[in-house]
Amino acid sequence: MYPYRQLFDFTQEVFLHMGCPEEDARLATEVLLAADLRGVDSHGVARLSGYVRLWEAGRINTKPNVRVVHETPSTATVDGDAGLGLVVAPRAMAVAKQKAEQAGSGWVSVKNSNHFGIAGYHAMMALEQDMIGIAMTNASPLVAPTFSTDRMLGTNPIAVAVPAKNQPPFVADLATAAAANGKLEILQRKEKKAPLGWIQTKEGQDSDNPNELKAGGALLPLGSDRDHGSHKGYALASVVDILSAVLSGANYGPWVPPFVAFLPVADNLPGEGIGHFLGAMRVDAFRPAEDFKQHMDNWIGTFRKANVVKGERSVLIPGDPEREMEEIRLIEGIPLLPPVERDLEALGQRFGIKL
Repeated sequence: MYPYRQLFDFTQEVFLHMGCPEEDARLATEVLLAADLRGVDSHGVARLSGYVRLWEAGRINTKPNVRVVHETPSTATVDGDAGLGLVVAPRAMAVAKQKAEQAGSGWVSVKNSNHFGIAGYHAMMALEQDMIGIAMTNASPLVAPTFSTDRMLGTNPIAVAVPAKNQPPFVADLATAAAANGKLEILQRKEKKAPLGWIQTKEGQDSDNPNELKAGGALLPLGSDRDHGSHKGYALASVVDILSAVLSGANYGPWVPPFVAFLPVADNLPGEGIGHFLGAMRVDAFRPAEDFKQHMDNWIGTFRKANVVKGERSVLIPGDPEREMEEIRLIEGIPLLPPVERDLEALGQRFGIKL
C-alpha cells in the first residue's frame, strides 16, 4: 500500500520534470490520483508512464495555451493546444461553469487535447456550485460497432454528477464499451482471462484472451452483442464521438490518435487531437436548488430501501462504490500491482525521484 500523499508527491514531480508549470503539474496529479482513490486503477498512476511516452514522442505540449476559439453566451469551443487532457478538461469545465452562472447552463466542446483521466472527476467539478455536471470524451479506436470487426470507436465514457442535500451526490461514470481497455491491461498484469462479452477476435468471435487487441481483435460495445443491447452501447459511443469531436473539430472515429506512443498517428487526419464534451447546468435554472436537493435525497433514499436479491447487501446508488473506496484508500493507502510499481520505479530512476 502506498499513502496517497506519497504517490501524489511522486507523480507531481514527474509532471514537473516533463516541463509542466507547477499549477498544471498539481492539477494533473490531482485528476490522475482521483482515479486511484476511487478504485478506478486502470486510469490512475498505472497510466503515468504512458503520458511520459506521449510527451517523449512530441504528442503532448506541457505548456499549452488553452483557449476559447468560438463562443456564444452558453456555449464554447476550446482548443487544448495539445496539452494534457488532465489539465485541458478541468479548464474547459471551468468555462462551462462560468457560462452556466450567466446563462443557466454552459456547454463546451474541446479539440486538440489528450486522454483526460476519469470522466467523473470533471463532472463532479460542478457539484460545489449546486450544478449538474456532465463530461464525456472520445478515445483511441478499440471498439467495433455492432456487426463489425473494424475498430471504429473508443470506449467513450459518459459521466453525470448530480448534487443532493444530506445524501452523497449521484455520480454515474461509465464506459460505453462492455469494459474499458484499462481493465484488460489489469487482467494482463494479473495473468487472468477476460470475461466473455468484453472482446472479440479479428474475425469477430468471442474471446477471453485479454491480449486479443494485440492480435487485431476489438473491444465490444456496452451490451456485448445485439441480443443483449450492443446496438445501444454503439449508439451511445457514437453520441459521445459526435459531441466531443465532430462538434469541436477534434479527430473522430478511427482517426482518434492512440494513447500508446508506439502506434503511429493516422495520415490525413480530419481534426485536431482528442475531443471532450463538458456541460454544467445550474439547478436553480429549473427549480429552487434546496427543493431539488431535498427531492434528490428522497430519490436516493427510496432507491436505497428497494428490496434486494438474495446475497446482496443493498441497492447501490451510482457513485457509492467509488466514494466508499476513496474513504478506505485515504486511510489505508493505494495498492499497486507489481508491473505498475516497476513502471513507476523506472520513471523515478530516469528523473531522479524516489518512489
